Amino acid sequence: MPLRNKIRVHDPVNRPSSQSRSTPAAPDNPWSAARLALTAFFAVDGFLFAAWVVRIPDVRSQVNASHSGLGLALLCVSAGAVATMPLVGRLCLRYGSRPVTVASLALLSLAVPLPAHTHSVAALGGVLLLFGAGYGGANVAMNSAAVDLVAELRRPVMPSFHAGYSLGGLLGAGLGGLLAGALSASWALALGGLLGAAVTAVAGTVLLRSPEAAPVARAGTGSGGGAKASRLPHARLLVLLLGLTAFCTAYGEGAIADWTTLHLTDDVHASAGTAAAGYAAYAFAMTGGRLGGTWLSIRLGQTRVMLLGGLTAAAGMLLAALAPSVPLALAGLVLVGLGLANIFPLAIARAGATGGPQGVALASTLGYGGMLIGPPVIGFLADAAGLPLALTTVAVAATVAAFLPLAARSR
Repeated sequence: MPLRNKIRVHDPVNRPSSQSRSTPAAPDNPWSAARLALTAFFAVDGFLFAAWVVRIPDVRSQVNASHSGLGLALLCVSAGAVATMPLVGRLCLRYGSRPVTVASLALLSLAVPLPAHTHSVAALGGVLLLFGAGYGGANVAMNSAAVDLVAELRRPVMPSFHAGYSLGGLLGAGLGGLLAGALSASWALALGGLLGAAVTAVAGTVLLRSPEAAPVARAGTGSGGGAKASRLPHARLLVLLLGLTAFCTAYGEGAIADWTTLHLTDDVHASAGTAAAGYAAYAFAMTGGRLGGTWLSIRLGQTRVMLLGGLTAAAGMLLAALAPSVPLALAGLVLVGLGLANIFPLAIARAGATGGPQGVALASTLGYGGMLIGPPVIGFLADAAGLPLALTTVAVAATVAAFLPLAARSR
């Protein structure tokens, strides 16, 4: 077996063996052209999604949709993503993650302007299926390419890619809000699509031309048939545990995105501006946590970062949900953002290191399912027991997300 097939991502919790320490040093430039290009893909993915989200009210008025009709149309985004993710995992195995990343972002860029040109709920649902396919495919392909690059660099840099996504989302939401009164939805989304296509062309050229290391051997692969057969169930169990970690984390992210501002205004009696600032503080805290995620992973180890992050998010969510005052609730949301920041990217990275692109696809699909389930579950629980108590389930999910990586490591 070639020496590079024995490389493992360094985690101080799991000290590498002497055999691993004899591995050649990582490339001198951790910010290689490929890493910069891939970070640009993550950023434009977040930008395009946010650019669409801030224009949902305009598109809803254009198609004259009821709340239930709009909900069904928006569900098509999720349906397109979930249906596409497993297929993209197989395409990455066959053609490579980088070409599939470029193709997926090109599809997403083409799909972004289309909702503004629909005039019925059915037509909106149809184009959102295409939008969801591009978005879901991009997430699996980008993360798979990032997993390979993490292995090549031999540094836990996955959080930096997701920081790019968060920064792109903040920029897309902020710019979309500023242009809301100046440009129609069709013009704004068309410009977003053009920007996405331009970034895809430039970053895609750099990414495809950059040298790519040979794939790292995963737990589910082996040269001998018997070894492969004995390791495959083990690898699937590890990927499932990490996918459930992503599920619990995304459950919290979806619930906070949809219910936090309502909780701050109705239960904590904050003004509308303060409630918006509270969600912004959470988003900035998550972005900052991801920017520091690589440093923390090197210093503490990935498993400890996920454990401490989950417990921090759980404590912060209890504070935000049950706090009697606005300042305490806002402080709790900042803790939630910092705590959840690195759990999802590290879980996806470890699932990819274990199961390759199909591991990324499974973990991403489970994570996306958590983001889908979170908001409606919180809504039903809020009707039954009140929104503050319903939001405490995010703390429970964060606690589970903190300890699942320990179970995965013990396996």
